[in-house]
Amino acid sequence: MAELKELTEFLNDTLAIAKFPGDASNNGLQFEGAREVTKALFAVDASNALFCTAADLDADFIFVHHGISWGPSLKRIVSLDARRISMLAGNSISLYAAHLPLDVHPELGHNTLLSGMLKLSDLQPYAEYDGYPIGFEGVLKKEMSLKDMAVLFDRALVSEGPYRIFGDPARKVSRVGVISGGGAFPAAFSEAYERGIECLVTGEMGHSACHYALEAGVSVLALGHYRSETPGVLALMDLVKERFNLKTEFVDLPTGM
Repeated sequence: MAELKELTEFLNDTLAIAKFPGDASNNGLQFEGAREVTKALFAVDASNALFCTAADLDADFIFVHHGISWGPSLKRIVSLDARRISMLAGNSISLYAAHLPLDVHPELGHNTLLSGMLKLSDLQPYAEYDGYPIGFEGVLKKEMSLKDMAVLFDRALVSEGPYRIFGDPARKVSRVGVISGGGAFPAAFSEAYERGIECLVTGEMGHSACHYALEAGVSVLALGHYRSETPGVLALMDLVKERFNLKTEFVDLPTGM
């Protein structure tokens, strides 16, 4: 068992959420439930399905990467938002969210862990989002095809799901950039072009970025937004379990995207 205040302060400090005032997510405790935590669930996305699962499992704390409070949202709690809040309130479940702080964390971050799965060397910060360096670039020990990288991630990631390769799957690359989630934005390809990055590993690839990738000569392995942002959630869950001796569980609710 842990005090909610103690757990929240630990997460605030560990993830250094105060360093990200410009993040669109209102990071930290987004809904306050019971003062004592006996079971904590960890997941990628806040949703009514997750909140119902938490109630069924008698959990009283939820950590997510994508929360329910963004920017000036929730000025009026109606419709679908009201259903979500009612589920949390009715079961005294707290909700904590960390967006950019979990993307960029040097030990627990998605991008650090994805880079580690590839065993990239000479890691350097790569690509900025809202003024924050969010990704990494590095060099593979041995050239690898995009198809082989996809197989490697299929084995390493906890959640199953489709991936997409933009470019020749048989192309072998050595210099790779890693940005989880929606990392295929135009500026990332401009920077990749300047730095000689041959492949971007990310979550999803949007239409607006396709021509930038082609013009930069950068192949893209899109693992799925959801799948690419499971590693940090799992790593943080393990840390919390060890630190507080809490019952913890990862709830896998893949979106297929």
